[in-house]
Amino acid sequence: MGKSASRFQFTKSQHIPTLKTLQAAMFDFRYDPHAHEEYAFGVTLSGRQDFFSGGQYHRSPPGNVIIFNPDDVHDGQPGGDRTLDYVMLYVHPTQVKALFDDALGQETASHFRFDSTLVQDMALRERITNVARLITTSTGSQIDQENALYHVVERITQLGGAYQPGHTSSRPDALLGLAKEYIHAHLDTDLSLEAISQAAHLSKFHFLRLFRQQLGITPYQYVINCRVNAACSALEKGASLSEVTFRYGFTDLSHFNRRFKRIYGLTPHQYQHHLND
Repeated sequence: MGKSASRFQFTKSQHIPTLKTLQAAMFDFRYDPHAHEEYAFGVTLSGRQDFFSGGQYHRSPPGNVIIFNPDDVHDGQPGGDRTLDYVMLYVHPTQVKALFDDALGQETASHFRFDSTLVQDMALRERITNVARLITTSTGSQIDQENALYHVVERITQLGGAYQPGHTSSRPDALLGLAKEYIHAHLDTDLSLEAISQAAHLSKFHFLRLFRQQLGITPYQYVINCRVNAACSALEKGASLSEVTFRYGFTDLSHFNRRFKRIYGLTPHQYQHHLND
């Protein structure tokens, strides 16, 4: 197999600065020893990933998670005679400091460092690949990608034995009421956790945790639910499917159909047809 077998595709998040993903297929390529300024969270998809890091030689079979802290020197190459396929997330420490601070229960935590380079954990693997999917398919909104990245950080701190979520507010109902008001007033905009949490006077990841504790769903799920309900009301008033789809931030009609049916059991077109009978 020739050099064309090795492929590298970087994709930047459209919503989160410094967050990018790498989709790589390596057959006859080897990285020189190097280090990144970013955190790097990866998943070996197929083949075997061999590398030297932290004074040790590592072999990562399919399903393993690889974690490099900023400035961790490492190399990398395929192991065996199969093409290595893997995905990596890269994110600068400044971008995730607030996430680590919140997950660690501290206002000013030093940069978190994970002790193990290789991890076998299904939950973390799925969270990393989910963030990569949202970035590469451009299907994730800002709040969706922020939420997914937080879940990665949350799981890493749990595995590192450092997870200590910050204290909850003594006024959750009032603060979440402010958040709900803001969400309902901005359903036709690209809502972000930053904006919603500011409306609630909370740090965005304290807000995320509090919201889930009180309502049983994430802010993203709540926003989608509110958008579907608002779209439903617009359809009842005679708005067209295409108008409603894009007004409330659905990627396309297929996306709108899928979300609508999960709540109403019918597609938007079927729902309109029922009302007009």
